[in-house]
Amino acid sequence: MGRAIAIANQKGGVGKTTTSINLSATLAEKGKKVLVIDTDPQGNTTSGFGLDKNELENTIYELLIGQADVEDVLIKNVVDGLDIIPANVDLAAVEIELIDMEEKEYILKNAIEKIRDNYDFIIIDCPPSLSMLTINAMTTANTVLVPIQCEYYALEGLSQLVRTVNLVKDRLNNELEMEGVIFTMYDSRTNLSLQVVENVKDHINENVYKTIIPRNIRLAEAPSYGIPINLYDTKSAGAVAYRLLADEVIGRKF
Repeated sequence: MGRAIAIANQKGGVGKTTTSINLSATLAEKGKKVLVIDTDPQGNTTSGFGLDKNELENTIYELLIGQADVEDVLIKNVVDGLDIIPANVDLAAVEIELIDMEEKEYILKNAIEKIRDNYDFIIIDCPPSLSMLTINAMTTANTVLVPIQCEYYALEGLSQLVRTVNLVKDRLNNELEMEGVIFTMYDSRTNLSLQVVENVKDHINENVYKTIIPRNIRLAEAPSYGIPINLYDTKSAGAVAYRLLADEVIGRKF
């Protein structure tokens, strides 16, 4: 059964989507069969793989409200070995649509159950909020990976997210674990980045990945071309870092 990792942090701009795209792509590059699920109405993971999110006939929105089956929304081999369930702005309305649905916390989990065994890894990009979409991601996931930007307020909101993970574990998904924390946008030229890393390590009990994702111009450019970093600039610092992260993720045992 595929190991499902929800990439979550209610703060925006911390590298969730960048990590979703490039961790997925480097896992696929290493021969793993990967499914990416975009649960963010902004659809940036979808467009980051070169898809026109506004031209899609079926997305995760249709899947969640029961208007499409999982095979109808699945886009296969966006890059070699990687399939995606895309999203666009339609998803913003799903919270209202789900209000009266029974077991609404499990809709995504139930929807992908039939294809779960087809994948080694399922990477779920969560929206920057602790919403019903994030809850659906966490009930589907085995673990939660938290990107943290190397900035002064890095720890702000982390304890709330950990509480949410523990609440979901207690009430909805007793198999859910913290995958750990990954530092993003690290600038080796500033003392602040180093201080943030040390501060977070001192204050949390969670696993902290050894790989640190650098602030890298090529990493920032790649989404505008709809190409993951390992294909856009294979020798860039960003590509090297995400390959190292993929190795660490593959090596973790739960």
